[in-house]
Amino acid sequence: MATPYTQVAANTRKTWALLTFFFVLIIGLGFLFSQIYDSPGILVFAVILSLIMNGVGYWYSDKIALGVSGARPVAKSDNPELYRIVENLAITAGLPTPKVYIIPSPALNAFATGRDKEHASVAVTAGLLQVMDKTELQGVLAHELSHVGNRDILISSVVVVLVGVISLLADFFLRMSFWGGGRRSDREGGNQIAFIIGIAGAILAPIAATLVQLAISRKRESLADASGALLTRYPEGLASALEKIERNQTPLRSASSAMAHLYIANPFKADVGDGKKTPFFVRIFSTHPPLEERIKALREMDI
Repeated sequence: MATPYTQVAANTRKTWALLTFFFVLIIGLGFLFSQIYDSPGILVFAVILSLIMNGVGYWYSDKIALGVSGARPVAKSDNPELYRIVENLAITAGLPTPKVYIIPSPALNAFATGRDKEHASVAVTAGLLQVMDKTELQGVLAHELSHVGNRDILISSVVVVLVGVISLLADFFLRMSFWGGGRRSDREGGNQIAFIIGIAGAILAPIAATLVQLAISRKRESLADASGALLTRYPEGLASALEKIERNQTPLRSASSAMAHLYIANPFKADVGDGKKTPFFVRIFSTHPPLEERIKALREMDI
């Protein structure tokens, strides 16, 4: 029988497998371009660009996320109960207490960010604080602290950067192809089949990268649900909180599509509520697993 422990281990393995696929994809794309244009510099450029963007994502992703969301820092004296919950959960999880922020929005949502556990922050919306009872708020915050403990935020930042690099490389290749860069090989008797494969790769790579990005985000959320339930020893708290989030249809207006995967639930309210089954097309292009599936999995946990 599956337990929270086996679910955590399985999701971790799958997440790293998907990240490995990302690195192979970006190196393969750069290699393909370098072969078609007979220019090893393209591969070197792709690797250097990815390293630079990874550095920017590592050091500044938390500041970007907090700034884009409009989150405001909160002192312990401003909301003692919220701070006590965060501190107690951090102690239980063996983590330093993260910085706490509140997003001035009536929407129900939350996220965690930071490059490591020593530089972590958690942010919750004002609406979440108003609607959730103590056990539900504990469930949400345990979920977010699990992201910190699992180093999910760093993984998510790296994935976002890699998707951007792949998209930039694909766009560069297509522009070169249609504006004459690829015709040189045709005139000189180059391999037209390789050129066609390159065009197909440039079109399909960003799509594949986006799908993998979404898959990693969904695995990350499932893992944090399981870890958060283990932390509180009360899965019903998070399950009940997710039910309230599912019923609430207030979008988070400050949300950015680039940061949507950071939140505990899709900030654009793409999930299907009222017990309806999420359509397959919506499911594969969603940053989060369907809420009804997450709630069901929490209530089936054997803790």
